[in-house]
Amino acid sequence: MINKRLLIKHLLAHNDENSFYDKKRKIDIGQKEGKGKFLKHICALSNSNPKNNSYIVIGVEDEDNSIIGVDFFDDSKIQNLINAYLNHPPIVQYENIPFPHLPDDKVVGLVTIRPMEKLTSLRKNIWKYYGGSVFFRDGSISMPKVFDIEIKDVNSKIVEAIENNAQNNIQHTLDGVVDFMDKRKDFNAQYKVFKEYFVVCWAGQKKIVNDEVFYSRVDLELINEQVRLFFSALDEVAITITDSSFKIIEYVNLGFQNSYKYYPLEETIIHFQENANYNIDTTLLFQPPSFNKKTLHHIYNTNNAILEKLKKGIALTNNEIVDLNNLPETYLICYFNLFHEAIDKLQESKPFLKAYSGDVYIAYKETMRILRKVKYS
Repeated sequence: MINKRLLIKHLLAHNDENSFYDKKRKIDIGQKEGKGKFLKHICALSNSNPKNNSYIVIGVEDEDNSIIGVDFFDDSKIQNLINAYLNHPPIVQYENIPFPHLPDDKVVGLVTIRPMEKLTSLRKNIWKYYGGSVFFRDGSISMPKVFDIEIKDVNSKIVEAIENNAQNNIQHTLDGVVDFMDKRKDFNAQYKVFKEYFVVCWAGQKKIVNDEVFYSRVDLELINEQVRLFFSALDEVAITITDSSFKIIEYVNLGFQNSYKYYPLEETIIHFQENANYNIDTTLLFQPPSFNKKTLHHIYNTNNAILEKLKKGIALTNNEIVDLNNLPETYLICYFNLFHEAIDKLQESKPFLKAYSGDVYIAYKETMRILRKVKYS
């Protein structure tokens, strides 16, 4: 089993970006430009490495390889994006890798592109790239090329050596458990061994509602691979554990005017198998709530007025500050109730919310995470 933290260190230490790995400070697949660039790199790495895995490391400074981290990203539906835009799409896995020196809410993103024997190309136009385009790696750059060129397998032995040197061992596992239990000791930290092989650590703030147990600030890591499987800063989570599975049902709290309700968002089940493999199944449970249109028009217009004030640097009233704290989720509710332009307004608000308050910016990121899950599904 590969220790993904070690793998990232070996990739960064190997050389500069090349034809089997790329590094990015961040990616943004919520925008057409970011989505187009991401798909281009996936296409190029898949075509340039038909016999071995390729990798993209996200959360790294380009100049000095310093690890700065990115937000936790739930990849459960990212394959849908790959399949929608690429012909002969490779299997792509996005994993969140914690590093000890990073803040709790930051990880390094690791994208693994499984080898593909067929030529991958864009299925349709995206940003400035045309459908039918084929990309390859030319050193550290993803470039469009004609597709009658001979693809030489020059990386398999190098990648195999890097992966072999990143194999996990007992010491790495024990150190990982000790580090997790110490770092999360204030959040009911626990560990469990599945199938005498998989070591899972998890923590969360416990809460009992109507005799049911929920957790917030849940952090779940597969220690063998040093992969963070789940992280939520705000939502409520129900957890069910058996001898062979770890199930999470995530709830989101939506509403306004002192009327809020928890809605099930997604069910995630991690199945641990006897053959030292595991798989993760996710099911979207979310049914968008419906609200009175007249009330929503009032809230939508209030949000727009607050956003204009933020743009102009005008001070907010006390009531507007209260409304600002709920602005991300109320824009989301408006969008779910067919105010289609509400998402444009929400995305427009990002830099102003980030500058105004850390708490409201966290709420913005959580709102965009909910939206991403629903859109990908």
